[in-house]
Amino acid sequence: MSKRTPKVVAFGGGHGLAATLTALRDITPTITAVVTVADNGGSSGRIREEFNFLPPGDLRMALAALCSADSWGQSWAEIIQHRFSSSGELNGHSLGNLLMAALWDSSDDLVAGIDRVGELLKIVGRVLPMSLDPLDIEGVFETADGEIVVRGQIEVATAHGRLKSLKLHPANPVVTPQVLTAIQEADWLTFGPGSWFSSVMPHFLLEDLAKAIAASKAKKIMILNLKERADADEFAGNSPEEHIQLVLSHLPTLKLDLAIADPSIIDGSNGLANLVKKVGGELIIHNVAKDTDQNHHDSIKMSSLFSHIFAATLLK
Repeated sequence: MSKRTPKVVAFGGGHGLAATLTALRDITPTITAVVTVADNGGSSGRIREEFNFLPPGDLRMALAALCSADSWGQSWAEIIQHRFSSSGELNGHSLGNLLMAALWDSSDDLVAGIDRVGELLKIVGRVLPMSLDPLDIEGVFETADGEIVVRGQIEVATAHGRLKSLKLHPANPVVTPQVLTAIQEADWLTFGPGSWFSSVMPHFLLEDLAKAIAASKAKKIMILNLKERADADEFAGNSPEEHIQLVLSHLPTLKLDLAIADPSIIDGSNGLANLVKKVGGELIIHNVAKDTDQNHHDSIKMSSLFSHIFAATLLK
């Protein structure tokens, strides 16, 4: 492992991945964000339906998170996140989504298009889609009214009930080749936080990607979610133990080195620590929630924790 710049591959999607990337951005320039591509709502859903492109929304959020903290980076982060508000067809579209759609419309190389946006923004690191095929997530849930099948990222993320099964459509798409290379070269892999069923789990549902993760010699960190808000748009559901067990049900050979949990999700038992230990890891209980918003991770606190983790590992 490099003593100065650890190579980190961060898996996830949406706001959770963005928080992790913002935390990592000031620690190392060698970051690769691997983003889910199953979004089917809003601007991304409309672009996907019209052009059959990858949904650009989560990719855009990752790009914005990796914009540098200087005035150039933050001004461009704000610009690509700008969302149009009108009574016409542009309503709800974000500039960053349209920019990526324009580049993809002019070239068959989707990764090159994302890289060009990254170069324009002068991002720290790189953003890659987990697959070059737009995906759908399907979940089967047991509810009080019986078993229901829901399909789509938004639908799965907001579904209530006990999850019985989760899968991707198509069943085993091709992993983006550059993602496999990044995993092979990585010192660290991070997973989460985020909507567990629709942003974190897709990486473990794609068989070839899951195998590459399990086989990687990189150290692995799982960042667990905070407590769910009563008025949350997405249903977090399940305990942190159940989230880890869900991952293991699809990838039983996964070994973790660390799991990060905010004190707010610790129930007083040793269940979570014992489970993390069972898969080879250590549970780190650390305050990573925002002081003014206990439902979102604080990137500054996470950055400090990551710095400590990376430095401590180098000393071993």
